[in-house]
Amino acid sequence: MEKATPTVQVNNERTRITRWQFPAGAETGMHVHEYDYCVVPMSDGMLKIVTPDGVENVATLKAGESYFRQAGVHHNVINANDLDYSFVEIEFK
Repeated sequence: MEKATPTVQVNNERTRITRWQFPAGAETGMHVHEYDYCVVPMSDGMLKIVTPDGVENVATLKAGESYFRQAGVHHNVINANDLDYSFVEIEFK
């Protein structure tokens, strides 16, 4: 499966900001978040979230409606849309 592309926009001692670009069907791959983080969706869309034990959920996101998660989240994120999708991830070091 095609991989999502991360572009780091800011990376300093306190914060890392990454724009994630997902072609249709692309995924991040399984990963664990080492920091608390916020996600800012750039458009409306859906992401499939898959946990290490195979549980799948679909998150419906709205442009500009951010959400917060604590460090330790372990998942794969997959673009569940027919079009490209992107969001900005802000990590708090």
